[in-house]
Amino acid sequence: MHSAEQDVSLMKKVARDYAFYRSLFKDTEKPFAYVDLDLFDANANALKGRAGDKKIRIASKSVRCPSLIKRLLDSDSQFQGIMSFHPDEAVYLSQQGFDDILMGYPICHPQKIRAMGMEIKRGKRLILMIDSPEHVALIDAIGQELNVTFPVCLDVDMSTRFPFLHFGVRRSGVTTPESALPIYYATKASTSVRLVGVMGYEAQIAGLADNVPGQGARNWLIRKLKARSVKDVAERRANIIKTLEEQGAELELVNGGGTGSLESTIKEAVVTEVTVGSGFYSSALFDDYLAFKHQPAAGFAIEVVRQPTQNIYTCLGGGYIASGQTGTDKQPKPYLPHGLSLSQSEGTGEVQTPITYTGAEALEFGAPIFFRHSKAGELCERFNHVHLIKDDKLAGITSTYRGEGQCFL
Repeated sequence: MHSAEQDVSLMKKVARDYAFYRSLFKDTEKPFAYVDLDLFDANANALKGRAGDKKIRIASKSVRCPSLIKRLLDSDSQFQGIMSFHPDEAVYLSQQGFDDILMGYPICHPQKIRAMGMEIKRGKRLILMIDSPEHVALIDAIGQELNVTFPVCLDVDMSTRFPFLHFGVRRSGVTTPESALPIYYATKASTSVRLVGVMGYEAQIAGLADNVPGQGARNWLIRKLKARSVKDVAERRANIIKTLEEQGAELELVNGGGTGSLESTIKEAVVTEVTVGSGFYSSALFDDYLAFKHQPAAGFAIEVVRQPTQNIYTCLGGGYIASGQTGTDKQPKPYLPHGLSLSQSEGTGEVQTPITYTGAEALEFGAPIFFRHSKAGELCERFNHVHLIKDDKLAGITSTYRGEGQCFL
């Protein structure tokens, strides 16, 4: 049976330091990316505990390695299904043997919808996302053309609106039972579309760190806003589900949550499954949450190529910037050895990254400097494969989407 004590014991067992990684990768050409499966598995175990009795759908965008997605799905029946970020990716995964794939976003390109329809005709379960009657009409027309019924999921916007503050991200226009009903009625009137689920991603709870060092006032405010938003999200989601079911909707899934919001999402009785992605690698943006702490399972290394002054070393490459609003938190985070810091004037660069180092390790030319990406799966867009570590040893490599010749966005 899962327990917090087991997690702590396992994490202590697989604790890592610079000497460990440097020795392990002494013959590996740099730059390279890696996934430490001992830590990856520890994170998966911890996330199962945090998810309670809810099923966990894997957010593929935060993994982007088919073999690692399969590893999770094969490890425990609590991991069930995938949330895909692109229709080509959904079709690709389906053709690789994966099933139960929920689109995270609507699709408006007819050819992409047709491709997904052909997978459904083969007996695969691919669920399209909708949030407008126009989406329903487009999908229905293609369904009639292909003689296939498309299962769809309604995306409900979970942002909380405070006076003078939109607390959340701009997703769906569906925010109330009244705005959900016309879309449901459109599915009922269609011949080739069937509503099977509702999804609501509370990004303002899942994606905002609330325990950032040196930001006490901001942390306090974020926690207060989150607490009020949790109540709002639960009430609105429950009301929308109740209204849809009263009108005859037969929902097979209600999806919510993210790595940063599991503790609140699993308390909602209407939620049948939660989505998790970033927590498996535990990228740098997830270091500063009050409710949980996962292990840094993925990273990359670049090498020292020169030393302009005594405490400054320059590395080759490293500018793997994360998406989103530009800021220092979207830069890769120096990880090992301890005592690293980036130049405020240069940051991580396209072809060079200067670092200031005040630690005790000797850093000669060619020495690896380990970083962690700000966001989880985006690192895989830079590398064809990642090196794997298992039981304290190198355990081969595995291909990323890029390494399999795939580029979805």
